Amino acid sequence: MLASKLEVKGSSPLVTVHSYSLVSGMSSVITIQDAEFTTEVLNASKPVLVYFWASWCGPCRLMSPAIDWAASQYGDRLKIVKMEVDPNPEAVAKYQVEGVPALRLFQSGELLEATEGAINKQKLEKFLDTHLASVT
Repeated sequence: MLASKLEVKGSSPLVTVHSYSLVSGMSSVITIQDAEFTTEVLNASKPVLVYFWASWCGPCRLMSPAIDWAASQYGDRLKIVKMEVDPNPEAVAKYQVEGVPALRLFQSGELLEATEGAINKQKLEKFLDTHLASVT
């Protein structure tokens, strides 16, 4: 597996891209902030899974492998972004994130599904398959 990390600094907020080259293809999990939400999520050309997390959250650390797995399995038809809740109060408030870890699935700028609390890989797969079956 190849991994790379890109950090863009300057007048815009920090954007971190983690890319993984896997057997099933290239996928990435992008860390965004409130300022990028419209561009990266609402205006995205394919569905977007937003993973809300916190550095102090134990269950969030348990979810990270499942999120990475989803990026490797669904990267061809799903964009995955991570948002840390504490520095991003706008998205947290707008999408009513009351606990972490939390997932919000968007397509064409609309919220399709939401869940809060840690879920295992099988539940994440069902969560995604329910909405992505028709996406190619």
